[in-house]
Amino acid sequence: MRLVPPRSDDDWVGLTDEPIPVGRAVAWAERPHCGAVVLFTGTVRDHADGRPGVSELEYEADEEEVCPRLAAIAADARRRWHLLGRLAILHRVGSLSVGETSVLIAASAPHRAEAFEAARFCIDTLKTTVPIWKRETWEGGSDWALCSHPVDPVNEVDQVSDVDRVNDVVRP
Repeated sequence: MRLVPPRSDDDWVGLTDEPIPVGRAVAWAERPHCGAVVLFTGTVRDHADGRPGVSELEYEADEEEVCPRLAAIAADARRRWHLLGRLAILHRVGSLSVGETSVLIAASAPHRAEAFEAARFCIDTLKTTVPIWKRETWEGGSDWALCSHPVDPVNEVDQVSDVDRVNDVVRP
């Protein structure tokens, strides 16, 4: 799953089992009419609540289910912030070590307020609606957990912002 920026679209969404190309995503997001590029990266940290010594996270996701949801998030952001330039929403799958980038949001806009708001909306919506599983390995063991709390599959008429949040999702 190699991530390559689109040539003709201003939205770049996807999953990859390779390192997320942070520098390439920022460079891709820059546009002549945009004075702001906001970058958010989520990285693997060495601890979690009640789990010291985290050494690895393993992410799993179904590309056929996740990518349409990421595209829906981008479309929803564009409806909210009409002047957005480019928008990247990228997530990693596979085994990641402490310090590696697991998720990236890059948003460009003519002004910083819109870029910040759109980037925050994208990561917050991803975390609450996209089904991505993670297995945490720490000093005391390992366990699977859902990174987010999604509900029904997104179809063409769904708007991500209207999705009800569910807290009790069990990994199959």
